[in-house]
Parts: sequence; C-alpha cells; structure tokens
Amino acid sequence: MILENIETYGARRFEGKTALVTGGAGGIGAAICARLAVEGATVVIADTNREAAETLQNELRAAGYQAATAVFNLTDAEACASAIEEVVAEHSQIDVLVNNAGINRRGPLLELSDEDWDLSFAVNLDSLYRLSKLVVPLMQAQGGGSIVNTASQWGISPAPGHIAYNVTKAAVVSFTKNLARDYAPDKIRVNAIAPGEVLTPMVEANLARTGRSVEDLDSLVPFGRVGRPHEIAALVAFLASDEAPYLCGSVVEITGAQAVA
Repeated sequence: MILENIETYGARRFEGKTALVTGGAGGIGAAICARLAVEGATVVIADTNREAAETLQNELRAAGYQAATAVFNLTDAEACASAIEEVVAEHSQIDVLVNNAGINRRGPLLELSDEDWDLSFAVNLDSLYRLSKLVVPLMQAQGGGSIVNTASQWGISPAPGHIAYNVTKAAVVSFTKNLARDYAPDKIRVNAIAPGEVLTPMVEANLARTGRSVEDLDSLVPFGRVGRPHEIAALVAFLASDEAPYLCGSVVEITGAQAVA
C-alpha cells in the first residue's frame, strides 16, 4: 500500500489546499499524492492511466483523505486546458502544481528515433509549459502558490546513452529558474527536485529486463542504496509547503551522493 511508508510527524501543512500532481498514479507520483493528502491537501491525481489513478484515489479516500482524479493526455493542449477548467470548477483553486510526469527514451543520438526525441520533449518539457501557463494566472489571482517540477540528476550531470532524457531534464532546470524569476513578485514559488536513481516499479521492471539487481544499483550510491519514492515525496512536500517561504528558483538534488554511472 502506498500509505505505509508515508511519515509526516503530525504535519498538516496543506490543510484547505488543492494540489495537482501529474504522473500522479506512478511510483514517485503516487508517493507525492499520498504525502500531500496525508498532510491535508485535496489531491488531484493527474494521469493517463485511469485504472491506476482511480485505484490510488480509492485507497486514499478509504483511509480518510481527500483525493480526485484527472485523466488526460499531457501532450494534448486542449485536454490540458479542459482538465484545469474542470479542476477549478470542482475545487475552486489550485494551490500546488507538481509537474512530475516524465518518460525516459533510452539511447545515444544515432540510435534515437525522431519520435522518441519529440515525445520526450512533449512530455518532459512542453507539458510543464502548458500547465504552468494555465495555472500561474490562477495563482496570481489567489495571491500566490507553489510549483514543484521534477528534473533529474542527469539533467545536471548527464549519463551516457540517455540524450533525450538528459536534455529535457536540463531544460526543466532552466524552465524552473526562469519561471521562478519571472513570477516571484507574485509570490509564486517555483522549485525543482533532481532525484538520482529511485526504486520505482519502472526501475524494477528495467532491472528485470536487463538482468541486473537492486544490489547492483545500490553499489553505485555512496549512501549505500538507491532512493525510495516516499523520500522524494517528503522533499516535494517541503518545497511546496509554507515551511519553505524563501526557497524559489532552487533545484534540489536528492541522490544519496550518487555519482553519475
């Protein structure tokens, strides 16, 4: 169950707030949704996977938390606009936007298809542009808000054989800093996280595909192990909360001191 690793130490930092999390039904996204919900937010789980989103919604509701779903394709501009309209109509506001959805199309330049390149930008970067452009005016009208973007350690120090992913995540870092600089006067705080390797279902599936083990990944991390989704969620919650009022335009690495392998 997604809630079993969520620890908040009694914090209720998002009471009365609405948070929209893209990729909210996936490994890290689900942990973010759970963390924000436990801390009092009404969480909107945005994902293309209806079944997974509704399963998470039901789990959170059964535990007494507030959750809803928004099933739409981030690469479709009209779908994004309609989804935001529906969220505002239902919940009146969006206080926190977590641009977490992302894909990883592997391969160096000469092995990468045009489709993989274009889709990487559409999901990893263009969706941030679309949703932020829709949500920032709402936050301006509300007197502020918080946006947290999921970048990557590889967007800062690129790993070999992942050019599309690395470049799009580097662009997320730049997008975050630009957005923060432009809208800090409106009390809209924009920050990013840059995780290293995290043990998500997607990573576990890739390990099974390649014949590698979790221990193989752990050996690359000075801290002794790869990260866990709930640890990433704790950082996102802090950045989005009022406990971080002066953090704006920051990109926080969370890697266990991992070197790029």
